[in-house]
Amino acid sequence: MNFARSNTLQADINVTPLVDVCLVLLIIFMVVMPTIINGVPVKLPAASHSDSGVPPRQLAITVKDDGTVYLGAEAVRREQVPTELQRIHAQAPDRPVAVRADKTLKYGEVVEVLDWCRGAGFADVRLATARADQAH
Repeated sequence: MNFARSNTLQADINVTPLVDVCLVLLIIFMVVMPTIINGVPVKLPAASHSDSGVPPRQLAITVKDDGTVYLGAEAVRREQVPTELQRIHAQAPDRPVAVRADKTLKYGEVVEVLDWCRGAGFADVRLATARADQAH
């Protein structure tokens, strides 16, 4: 009696799990990338001549309508902002800064953030605005 063994290995690759993982990663990147590129969402005031794009080397400081301050994408307590700005300035003193503030904020709150930037030693501090044709 001669029995044939059917325990041979299959050499083909099951690509269904690979495709599933790739699609999940694609969806995650599609959701996360706009936040990374644009920073914290905020309603900027409109200006007829503005440059709302923030170069990657530029430090984006965002002040939301509730007064929350973000250095890049990281939220920082208001009392820690001057210290953090001094730390960032020590690492890159010639780095330009763009302050993005919600249009509903009081003028004094925006000036306070500008003062912190200049107090830390940053020379190139700008206010970011949205283009008038893009404002909502």
